[in-house]
Amino acid sequence: MPHSPGHRRSRYGRYTGGPDPLAPPVDLAEALDAIAEEVMAGYSPEQALREYLRRGGRGREGYDDLARRVAERRRELLQRHNLGGTLRDIKKLLDDAVLDERKQLARDVTMDDTDRAFREMQMDNLPTSTAAAVNELSGYDWQSTDAREKFEQIKDLLGREMLDQQFSGMKQALEGATDEDRAAIREMLTDLNELLEKHRRGEDTDEDFAEFMARHGDQFPENPRNIDELIDALAQRSAAAQRMLNSMTEEQRRELMELSAQAFGSPELMDQLGALAGNLQAMRPDLDWSGSEDFSGEQGLGLGDGTGAVQDIAELDALSEQLSQAYSGARPSDIDLEAINRQLGDEASVSAETLAQLERAMRESGLLRNGADGSLRLSPQAMRRLGKTLLNDAAKNLTARSGARDAQLAGASGEQTGATRPWEFGDTQPWDVTRTVTNALQRTAAEGSDASNRLRIEVRDVEVVETEARTQSAVALLVDTSFSMAAEGRWVPMKRTALALHHLVSTRFRGDELALISFGRLAMNMGIDELTALPPVHEQGTNLHHGLLLAERFFARHPSMDPTLLIVTDGEPTAHLEEQGHSWFDWPTHPETLRRTVTQLDRVTRRGARTTFFRLGDDPGLKNFLDQLADRVGGRVTAPDLDDLGAAVVGEYLRFRESGYGEVDWG
Repeated sequence: MPHSPGHRRSRYGRYTGGPDPLAPPVDLAEALDAIAEEVMAGYSPEQALREYLRRGGRGREGYDDLARRVAERRRELLQRHNLGGTLRDIKKLLDDAVLDERKQLARDVTMDDTDRAFREMQMDNLPTSTAAAVNELSGYDWQSTDAREKFEQIKDLLGREMLDQQFSGMKQALEGATDEDRAAIREMLTDLNELLEKHRRGEDTDEDFAEFMARHGDQFPENPRNIDELIDALAQRSAAAQRMLNSMTEEQRRELMELSAQAFGSPELMDQLGALAGNLQAMRPDLDWSGSEDFSGEQGLGLGDGTGAVQDIAELDALSEQLSQAYSGARPSDIDLEAINRQLGDEASVSAETLAQLERAMRESGLLRNGADGSLRLSPQAMRRLGKTLLNDAAKNLTARSGARDAQLAGASGEQTGATRPWEFGDTQPWDVTRTVTNALQRTAAEGSDASNRLRIEVRDVEVVETEARTQSAVALLVDTSFSMAAEGRWVPMKRTALALHHLVSTRFRGDELALISFGRLAMNMGIDELTALPPVHEQGTNLHHGLLLAERFFARHPSMDPTLLIVTDGEPTAHLEEQGHSWFDWPTHPETLRRTVTQLDRVTRRGARTTFFRLGDDPGLKNFLDQLADRVGGRVTAPDLDDLGAAVVGEYLRFRESGYGEVDWG
């Protein structure tokens, strides 16, 4: 059926590479969680990002996985191949030529017996060295046509292999080449050496390069844009050829050098190639011209393929360094994706590109930002997202533990927050009339009800206004930062707990004040970003006395608020603050440390603070000590599992709010 003018037919073809248009977007949430976990464990955000990229994500290879594949590919090349392929092929051609010549001599009845005997003696007494035998037979008058052709193939093969060492693909390109083709190659080599020598003297011009490429550009598939790119491509191949020769045995190198004069039956080829190698080494002395590799396999490689294998190994070594990201200033953008594709295939290239996209997305998303000192830091946006995730986790644990409905933690009855939610049985909050009517209209339209009917509001349409308690709290969360917290695996759960509580207070109870106080050898007030990035320090001391001093000052600054004291610790106090401001440490707990800690707790309690201790670990001494403190001040002790610590702290904060200000909205 003919198509009307302008009608366009869609055509679909096989996907042939490039970014996968159907690939899912990179998962920043997973990456942020993993990076934040490392940050809380003591890594810097920059280190944490690198560790995540090295490790990879769920169902995604990381740089370490790619590096292992690179190492396997390198090992496979060395274990599969050896560098005797050209010598093996030449020996076979020589053996076949000699055999054909013997057959011809045996069946040629017209030949003079003396001549036959002399020729047979020549065949019988050839040197055991392939190179010496080829050189001895270079002037021999072959009687067998097949033998002569095979001997000429030796010269042709040598010429093509010698050229293939320097110019990849020449072995195949010159197969069956004519004398005219070989003359064109010799002319190209002559012109190339003249151009390089002019460049070494600083006498070349752009026109010289353009003229050379106009005449011989079809010999260079790399399509260099200037002479430096031409030199780079040639020098890398030439250096690999030299390393390949270095990797041969001394006997193999000697054989090749002796055979090289037979290449195309013209010693001029080797002279030109030698001059080319000298020019290239002089202009790129920084390349590796002296290295070698240990090829130990059974599959022989010719000179050109051997050089290619050495180039592959060099490329794999470069990829290994790039993937390690261990050098100064390393960035994922350093990784050569084309080289990954060449060496490991499309899937590995896609994995590497995905990791690079992820790194860019993390930096460009606003989740990471550069600090004043140039270091990478978690941004406030990242802290909010992370805090929200941790608070949701804590709420789920709290709900499962209490049997209550899912906790939205919206606040107690009183001041409106501006948010709404669906009504549930038992709610006393006022309706949001606008949202309720809108829900009814949308439901009616979706159900296709008769528009002439009056609008009916059902229970499922009703939304209520979330409210927030008017009474405000001053909450001091004291977290133990002694080294035992890190040594016993409690460091990250402690930080996750602080983040969850911080997010709850800063988003749902904005009228409350929260102080985060760390106490190790000394205590200090910390911002949530400081606490999150705090690395564990191998320093003894649990200075609860100092932490309580800072808590008292915090409560004093907010006299109109109801004070709440939450203490997370895994050890008895072993340090206290002296009048001069120095920390005094002793283990086990010194009576003076105990006296000052208890006295300071009494002072905090007299301000009306309600106190809960969160005991980590099963130390009987700590259990007895905290039980006595709680009894003294009318507080209580809980001993949550590490996975339940966040829910325990958040739940205790909410319990105090419920008991003091009315029921918390769990809608």
